[in-house]
Amino acid sequence: MSDYDGIIHIFLAGDSTVANCPAHEFPMSGWGQVLPLFFNNKVVIINEAKGGASSNTFIEEGRLNKILEKIKADDYLFIQFGHNDQKSYGTDAKTTYKDCLLQFINGAKEKSAHPVLITSVQRRCFNNEGKIVNTLDEYPEAMRSLARETDVPLIDLWQKSKTLYESLGVEESKRLFMWAKPNELTNYPNGIEDNTHFSEFGATEIAKLVIEGIKELQMPLINYINHSGS
Repeated sequence: MSDYDGIIHIFLAGDSTVANCPAHEFPMSGWGQVLPLFFNNKVVIINEAKGGASSNTFIEEGRLNKILEKIKADDYLFIQFGHNDQKSYGTDAKTTYKDCLLQFINGAKEKSAHPVLITSVQRRCFNNEGKIVNTLDEYPEAMRSLARETDVPLIDLWQKSKTLYESLGVEESKRLFMWAKPNELTNYPNGIEDNTHFSEFGATEIAKLVIEGIKELQMPLINYINHSGS
Protein backbone atom coordinates (compact mmCIF):
# COMPACT_ATOMS: atom_id res chain seq x y z
CA MET A 1 0.00 0.00 0.00
CA SER A 2 1.01 3.64 -0.33
CA ASP A 3 2.33 5.88 2.41
CA TYR A 4 -0.96 7.52 3.37
CA ASP A 5 -1.93 5.53 6.49
CA GLY A 6 -2.96 2.57 4.35
CA ILE A 7 -4.88 4.72 1.86
CA ILE A 8 -4.56 3.96 -1.85
CA HIS A 9 -4.92 6.88 -4.23
CA ILE A 10 -6.30 6.65 -7.74
CA PHE A 11 -5.18 9.65 -9.79
CA LEU A 12 -7.27 10.41 -12.88
CA ALA A 13 -5.78 12.04 -15.96
CA GLY A 14 -8.22 12.83 -18.74
CA ASP A 15 -10.68 15.22 -20.35
CA SER A 16 -14.18 16.51 -19.61
CA THR A 17 -15.75 13.05 -19.85
CA VAL A 18 -13.69 12.16 -16.74
CA ALA A 19 -13.47 15.51 -14.96
CA ASN A 20 -15.34 17.00 -12.01
CA CYS A 21 -17.82 19.38 -13.61
CA PRO A 22 -18.56 22.71 -11.87
CA ALA A 23 -21.86 23.22 -10.07
CA HIS A 24 -23.21 25.60 -12.72
CA GLU A 25 -23.03 22.75 -15.26
CA PHE A 26 -25.00 20.24 -13.15
CA PRO A 27 -26.22 17.62 -13.93
CA MET A 28 -23.28 17.37 -16.36
CA SER A 29 -20.76 15.01 -14.75
CA GLY A 30 -17.59 13.17 -15.63
CA TRP A 31 -17.30 9.50 -14.70
CA GLY A 32 -14.38 10.33 -12.41
CA GLN A 33 -16.68 12.60 -10.43
CA VAL A 34 -18.85 9.68 -9.33
CA LEU A 35 -16.12 7.03 -9.13
CA PRO A 36 -15.62 7.54 -5.35
CA LEU A 37 -19.11 6.09 -4.81
CA PHE A 38 -17.79 2.68 -5.82
CA PHE A 39 -14.92 2.37 -3.32
CA ASN A 40 -14.64 2.08 0.43
CA ASN A 41 -12.76 4.59 2.56
CA LYS A 42 -9.40 2.95 1.90
CA VAL A 43 -9.38 4.44 -1.61
CA VAL A 44 -9.23 8.16 -2.39
CA ILE A 45 -9.86 9.43 -5.92
CA ILE A 46 -7.80 12.46 -6.99
CA ASN A 47 -9.41 13.71 -10.17
CA GLU A 48 -6.99 15.86 -12.14
CA ALA A 49 -8.90 15.48 -15.42
CA LYS A 50 -9.68 18.75 -17.17
CA GLY A 51 -12.20 19.76 -19.81
CA GLY A 52 -10.55 20.32 -23.17
CA ALA A 53 -7.38 18.47 -22.24
CA SER A 54 -5.52 16.35 -24.75
CA SER A 55 -2.65 14.09 -23.77
CA ASN A 56 -0.10 16.68 -24.87
CA THR A 57 -1.73 19.76 -23.32
CA PHE A 58 -2.16 17.90 -20.03
CA ILE A 59 1.62 17.46 -20.01
CA GLU A 60 2.39 20.96 -21.29
CA GLU A 61 0.26 22.57 -18.59
CA GLY A 62 2.18 20.73 -15.88
CA ARG A 63 -0.77 18.61 -14.81
CA LEU A 64 1.13 15.33 -15.21
CA ASN A 65 4.04 16.69 -13.16
CA LYS A 66 1.56 17.72 -10.46
CA ILE A 67 0.37 14.10 -10.27
CA LEU A 68 3.87 12.65 -10.30
CA GLU A 69 4.88 14.90 -7.41
CA LYS A 70 2.16 13.33 -5.27
CA ILE A 71 1.80 9.74 -6.46
CA LYS A 72 3.30 7.03 -4.25
CA ALA A 73 4.18 3.36 -4.58
CA ASP A 74 1.09 1.19 -5.19
CA ASP A 75 -1.10 4.14 -6.05
CA TYR A 76 -2.79 4.13 -9.45
CA LEU A 77 -2.82 6.45 -12.44
CA PHE A 78 -5.85 6.02 -14.72
CA ILE A 79 -5.21 7.58 -18.14
CA GLN A 80 -8.00 8.40 -20.62
CA PHE A 81 -7.35 10.71 -23.58
CA GLY A 82 -8.48 10.81 -27.19
CA HIS A 83 -11.43 13.18 -27.63
CA ASN A 84 -9.30 16.32 -27.71
CA ASP A 85 -6.24 14.69 -29.19
CA GLN A 86 -8.27 14.83 -32.40
CA LYS A 87 -8.27 18.62 -32.31
CA SER A 88 -5.78 20.95 -33.98
CA TYR A 89 -3.79 21.34 -30.76
CA GLY A 90 -3.77 17.59 -30.11
CA THR A 91 -1.67 14.67 -31.30
CA ASP A 92 -1.30 12.19 -34.13
CA ALA A 93 -2.80 8.81 -33.22
CA LYS A 94 0.11 6.76 -34.52
CA THR A 95 3.01 8.86 -33.25
CA THR A 96 2.76 11.75 -30.79
CA TYR A 97 -0.31 10.35 -29.03
CA LYS A 98 1.54 7.20 -28.07
CA ASP A 99 4.64 9.22 -27.18
CA CYS A 100 2.60 11.32 -24.76
CA LEU A 101 0.87 8.30 -23.21
CA LEU A 102 4.31 6.78 -22.62
CA GLN A 103 5.20 9.78 -20.48
CA PHE A 104 2.23 9.01 -18.23
CA ILE A 105 3.10 5.31 -18.11
CA ASN A 106 6.80 5.77 -17.45
CA GLY A 107 6.21 8.53 -14.92
CA ALA A 108 3.90 6.31 -12.87
CA LYS A 109 6.24 3.32 -13.10
CA GLU A 110 9.20 5.42 -11.93
CA LYS A 111 7.23 6.09 -8.74
CA SER A 112 6.34 2.37 -8.41
CA ALA A 113 2.72 3.27 -9.07
CA HIS A 114 0.38 1.40 -11.41
CA PRO A 115 -0.58 3.00 -14.74
CA VAL A 116 -3.88 1.90 -16.27
CA LEU A 117 -4.84 2.88 -19.82
CA ILE A 118 -8.52 3.56 -20.53
CA THR A 119 -9.77 4.00 -24.07
CA SER A 120 -12.03 6.99 -24.68
CA VAL A 121 -15.75 6.66 -24.20
CA GLN A 122 -17.73 6.70 -27.41
CA ARG A 123 -19.78 9.69 -28.44
CA ARG A 124 -23.48 9.08 -28.94
CA CYS A 125 -23.48 8.79 -32.73
CA PHE A 126 -25.80 6.15 -34.22
CA ASN A 127 -26.10 5.03 -37.82
CA ASN A 128 -29.38 4.07 -39.50
CA GLU A 129 -29.03 0.49 -38.25
CA GLY A 130 -28.89 1.59 -34.61
CA LYS A 131 -25.17 0.93 -34.30
CA ILE A 132 -22.63 3.32 -32.83
CA VAL A 133 -20.33 5.02 -35.33
CA ASN A 134 -16.72 5.42 -34.23
CA THR A 135 -15.93 9.14 -34.08
CA LEU A 136 -12.56 8.66 -32.38
CA ASP A 137 -10.55 7.68 -35.46
CA GLU A 138 -7.53 5.52 -34.65
CA TYR A 139 -6.97 6.72 -31.10
CA PRO A 140 -8.63 3.77 -29.30
CA GLU A 141 -6.67 1.21 -31.33
CA ALA A 142 -3.45 3.18 -30.81
CA MET A 143 -3.99 2.97 -27.05
CA ARG A 144 -4.79 -0.74 -27.22
CA SER A 145 -1.62 -1.43 -29.18
CA LEU A 146 0.44 0.61 -26.72
CA ALA A 147 -1.05 -1.39 -23.83
CA ARG A 148 0.10 -4.59 -25.54
CA GLU A 149 3.55 -3.18 -26.26
CA THR A 150 4.11 -1.98 -22.70
CA ASP A 151 2.20 -4.72 -20.87
CA VAL A 152 0.07 -2.09 -19.14
CA PRO A 153 -3.49 -3.00 -18.05
CA LEU A 154 -6.20 -1.58 -20.29
CA ILE A 155 -9.89 -0.98 -19.69
CA ASP A 156 -11.56 -0.78 -23.09
CA LEU A 157 -14.18 1.84 -22.31
CA TRP A 158 -14.54 2.54 -26.04
CA GLN A 159 -15.91 -0.98 -26.56
CA LYS A 160 -17.84 -1.12 -23.30
CA SER A 161 -19.60 2.20 -23.93
CA LYS A 162 -20.50 1.12 -27.48
CA THR A 163 -22.18 -1.98 -26.05
CA LEU A 164 -24.00 0.11 -23.43
CA TYR A 165 -25.32 2.71 -25.87
CA GLU A 166 -26.48 0.11 -28.38
CA SER A 167 -28.22 -1.91 -25.66
CA LEU A 168 -30.23 1.17 -24.68
CA GLY A 169 -30.93 2.25 -28.24
CA VAL A 170 -31.15 5.59 -29.99
CA GLU A 171 -33.73 7.25 -27.74
CA GLU A 172 -33.10 5.68 -24.34
CA SER A 173 -29.35 6.36 -24.60
CA LYS A 174 -30.09 10.10 -24.48
CA ARG A 175 -30.56 9.65 -20.72
CA LEU A 176 -26.82 9.03 -20.44
CA PHE A 177 -26.03 12.40 -21.97
CA MET A 178 -26.89 16.04 -21.54
CA TRP A 179 -30.20 16.11 -23.34
CA ALA A 180 -32.96 18.35 -22.04
CA LYS A 181 -35.82 20.44 -23.36
CA PRO A 182 -36.06 24.18 -22.64
CA ASN A 183 -36.87 24.92 -18.98
CA GLU A 184 -36.36 21.28 -18.02
CA LEU A 185 -33.06 21.89 -16.24
CA THR A 186 -32.31 24.98 -14.12
CA ASN A 187 -28.78 25.38 -15.49
CA TYR A 188 -29.90 24.95 -19.12
CA PRO A 189 -32.99 27.14 -19.57
CA ASN A 190 -32.67 26.97 -23.36
CA GLY A 191 -32.33 23.19 -23.33
CA ILE A 192 -29.33 21.17 -24.45
CA GLU A 193 -28.53 18.38 -26.90
CA ASP A 194 -25.01 17.11 -26.15
CA ASN A 195 -23.84 13.71 -27.36
CA THR A 196 -20.41 13.86 -25.70
CA HIS A 197 -20.91 14.92 -22.09
CA PHE A 198 -22.70 12.82 -19.52
CA SER A 199 -25.59 13.44 -17.22
CA GLU A 200 -25.08 12.37 -13.61
CA PHE A 201 -26.91 9.15 -14.47
CA GLY A 202 -24.72 8.58 -17.51
CA ALA A 203 -21.50 9.26 -15.63
CA THR A 204 -22.57 6.71 -13.04
CA GLU A 205 -23.27 4.09 -15.70
CA ILE A 206 -19.85 4.72 -17.27
CA ALA A 207 -18.17 4.50 -13.87
CA LYS A 208 -19.82 1.09 -13.47
CA LEU A 209 -18.06 0.03 -16.68
CA VAL A 210 -14.73 1.17 -15.22
CA ILE A 211 -15.42 -0.93 -12.13
CA GLU A 212 -16.34 -3.84 -14.40
CA GLY A 213 -12.97 -3.44 -16.12
CA ILE A 214 -11.14 -3.42 -12.79
CA LYS A 215 -12.85 -6.68 -11.87
CA GLU A 216 -12.06 -8.27 -15.25
CA LEU A 217 -8.39 -7.39 -14.85
CA GLN A 218 -8.40 -8.79 -11.32
CA MET A 219 -6.62 -5.67 -10.10
CA PRO A 220 -5.89 -5.50 -6.36
CA LEU A 221 -8.36 -2.62 -6.24
CA ILE A 222 -11.18 -5.15 -6.33
CA ASN A 223 -10.59 -5.64 -2.61
CA TYR A 224 -11.71 -2.06 -1.98
CA ILE A 225 -14.82 -1.90 -4.14
CA ASN A 226 -17.92 -0.78 -2.28
CA HIS A 227 -20.34 -3.43 -3.43
CA SER A 228 -23.35 -1.49 -2.24
CA GLY A 229 -22.39 1.22 -4.76
CA SER A 230 -21.58 -1.13 -7.63
